[in-house]
Amino acid sequence: MNAVAPLLVVVDAANVVGSVPDGWWRDRRGAAERLRDKLASDGVPGVSGPVEIVLVVEGAARGVEPVPGVRVTSAPGSGDDHIVETVAAAGDRPVLVVTADRELRRRVGALGAEVAGPRTVRP
Repeated sequence: MNAVAPLLVVVDAANVVGSVPDGWWRDRRGAAERLRDKLASDGVPGVSGPVEIVLVVEGAARGVEPVPGVRVTSAPGSGDDHIVETVAAAGDRPVLVVTADRELRRRVGALGAEVAGPRTVRP
């Protein structure tokens, strides 16, 4: 792993938002924006040092704008496939993927990424 590059934290917005039954399904875009804003203000609890946060959105949440501290990328198709592509493009940079999706965890783990559950960023 490249110790000089900041940790890349890739957040599976749909999975993290869907982990709490708070009515997110009524406004998927708004729920993704609230998660984005929480990440921008709180960062990633327990992670010290420089980080780059990428929030991957899909479906009705596409088009959520980035804010300082959080890059937002809209998956053109499958959010999981887009996350895997993002991890693969990171090369030897350290990567943490936040998701509870077992298959996605397996796929990014095979690429060398660390994985953490939604509670990492959304208690």
